[in-house]
Amino acid sequence: MRIGHRPERDKRVTTHVALSSRALGAKGIFVDTYDEVLEGNIRSVVERFGGDYTIKTGVSWKEAVKDFKGKVVHLTMYGQAVTDALPKIPRDEDIMIIVGAEKVPAEVYQRADFNVSVGNQPHSEIAALAIFLDRFTEGKALYSDRHGKLTVVPNERGKTVVENPE
Repeated sequence: MRIGHRPERDKRVTTHVALSSRALGAKGIFVDTYDEVLEGNIRSVVERFGGDYTIKTGVSWKEAVKDFKGKVVHLTMYGQAVTDALPKIPRDEDIMIIVGAEKVPAEVYQRADFNVSVGNQPHSEIAALAIFLDRFTEGKALYSDRHGKLTVVPNERGKTVVENPE
């Protein structure tokens, strides 16, 4: 759940939040502000590179949290250290991760099941999300096959992109 997205100012950052979450194993993203362009861009990536990642913009964070049946993890510089929080976060149920663009309402801290910090220095919400998801999934999503039209093949030098048969 991305809170505080400002399309005129945050389009690249929110796009990177979505792409990072997708690459690191998330099933989808809600964004509080409606942004048709953002939705189209992310759906295009999913169409080309595969997976079942979804995006929906214009979603009230309060409604999303209220309707969510799993645990809510809020990434904030002021939360419990990620190394201390991770063992407490259940692996056998869905989690919703909240990342803010601007100052998040105090109510987010109260409604979250876990307020988690990734470091104690100011940095990007993209970095916090990537580190959290990588540790939460133990890196398993990084090279998983999403059965897309395109696959990037890691190699020491050069760029190898394979077009997969449909």
